[in-house]
Amino acid sequence: MAVKKMQPSWQGKVINPAQVGGIETSVLDDGPGRGTRIAWINTGAGLRYKVVIDRGLDIVDAFYQQHSLAWLSHAGVTAPRPDAHTGIEWLWTFGGGLLTTCGLTHVGGPETDAFGERGLHGRISNFPAQVESIVQPNLGTGSVEMSITGVVKESRVFGPNLELRRTISGTLGEPVIRIHDVVTNAGNSRTPHMLLYHCNYGWPLVDKGTQIVWKGRCESRGLEMDNAIFNPDRDFRTAAAPLESHRGTGEACGFIDVTPDADGVCTIGLHNEKLGLAVSTRYRKTQLPSLANWQHWGPGEYVTGLEPGTNPPIGQAKARAQKKLLHLDPGRSRTYDLEIRVLTQAQDIRRFLRAGR
Repeated sequence: MAVKKMQPSWQGKVINPAQVGGIETSVLDDGPGRGTRIAWINTGAGLRYKVVIDRGLDIVDAFYQQHSLAWLSHAGVTAPRPDAHTGIEWLWTFGGGLLTTCGLTHVGGPETDAFGERGLHGRISNFPAQVESIVQPNLGTGSVEMSITGVVKESRVFGPNLELRRTISGTLGEPVIRIHDVVTNAGNSRTPHMLLYHCNYGWPLVDKGTQIVWKGRCESRGLEMDNAIFNPDRDFRTAAAPLESHRGTGEACGFIDVTPDADGVCTIGLHNEKLGLAVSTRYRKTQLPSLANWQHWGPGEYVTGLEPGTNPPIGQAKARAQKKLLHLDPGRSRTYDLEIRVLTQAQDIRRFLRAGR
């Protein structure tokens, strides 16, 4: 998607690139996240966001100017809990945020079968990353690129032994986040693989009337509470006001088969006309063929998720039964790329809406 680029105007005026933007690492020293490593990334274009190094290099807080883009759970950032891997223990550590990674071997509800026991949405978001590199912009050389790269291991004796190598990058002066993931089977046995990007958007980006943007065919997950939202008589592509029916565990989920463009790229996101603000996400259909739309309009817990994945969040057992469960042979890898971009120019928003409708 062509966007209007900000023309650099700092030449001869700035000696320290942190005056414009860059990456700053630190450690939280209070609350449930005490001792957790984080990295604040400032794009120098109004977009700034928090990467939680100790939580799989996931992204929690995200702001454009004064506007929060992401939904944050009541707990927010918590320390990693590798033991939270059975039943719905995952929910105790779920901070919400712009991106929570689900997988690497299971995405969906808790289940037990002949292949083992699996908790909600897998383990990967509860493992710390080993940082490989942090690249800062260098105004002296004219380099405006910045990135953080780390490796997250989902590993045990006798397997599975999967590695997620993640690079989060951007360009100084552009309100964009680029995520490049490589998942590799570092073990000696063939291993199931599922991955889902749980992207959680909240107020004020998400408000009554915000458009949920995607092109394709949507069907309800099938539960009664899903059917109450995802049905032909309801405009489920426009954010609702807080709903009493969504207090507590009330929610709805639809599964979307996104139509890609001629280059195989899917464009999804949200548009808040009142704010003059849109957030687009682009990815390749061949990498992430499924999209889930989670709608939880609970009073005080108001969020919608757009969640590209290798599979919808149906669990390993159902994906296996459908013959859609991926496997990685020893030494083999799969690559995933996402671009999340903030749009404020009218022509860019119009182009985004055309691509996603």
